[in-house]
Amino acid sequence: MDLHYLTVILLGIVEGLTEFLPVSSTGHLILASELLGYDASTWAMFNVVIQLGAILAVVVLYWRTFWAVAMGLLRREPVSWRFLRNLVVAFIPAAVIGLALHDYIEILLGAPQVVAWALIAGGIAILLIERMVKQDLFHGIADIPMVRVIGIGFIQCLAMVPGVSRSGATIMGALTLGVERRTAAEFSFFLAIPTMLGATALELIKKGDRITSAAVGWDSIALGFVVSFLVAIVVIKAFVGLVSKHGFAPFAWYRIVAGASALVWLAMR
Repeated sequence: MDLHYLTVILLGIVEGLTEFLPVSSTGHLILASELLGYDASTWAMFNVVIQLGAILAVVVLYWRTFWAVAMGLLRREPVSWRFLRNLVVAFIPAAVIGLALHDYIEILLGAPQVVAWALIAGGIAILLIERMVKQDLFHGIADIPMVRVIGIGFIQCLAMVPGVSRSGATIMGALTLGVERRTAAEFSFFLAIPTMLGATALELIKKGDRITSAAVGWDSIALGFVVSFLVAIVVIKAFVGLVSKHGFAPFAWYRIVAGASALVWLAMR
């Protein structure tokens, strides 16, 4: 198989594995670009768009939830409206701040050292939060109060620093604000849909005219999309059960080891 398509498949696997785990998919894709030696800027559009494959996995796995909410909205059921309200409100900070700081975020995407340090710092933060958080007041997305939803939305914005992890920031933020583990994880899954759709739309608006002339064309993006989707399906199913039983400490230690290893490797290049 052509080396280019092997890279496409590998990046699709990385995206599907890491998008919903608290380990930073963007950070792993940046480090992969350094490890494999390809031009990260050439693949920037690819890295953003294949995230939609992982997002589609959420829609497929939770279609009953989305269908129930849609029917509830038509019937004007309060719980469905609160579910939708909480997703929209939590998304707004990322939309506003992401637009305002887009150029600065682009600069950080080219800094693998930032990713490595963020992985380590995030791992330590997860270990501390796991030790400190004992309360689980809210057991459903629709039950989370507005003030705490706003807090989760702002905490998600920490993931604009590559290596922090959008899912990690959202889940840990929810835990510190009293949301139980499974609900925190599922809220992170659902919140990824508007967040990543928005990020992809912004990338297409800014760079879409260059995609056909880039080294990474639509065929590669389609392949990466499918691989990301299939891998994410497996990961999401396993993740919810894992954190319900064992918590997030295994991911914290992985982040610390991966970040430290990346720092050593970057220093030795």
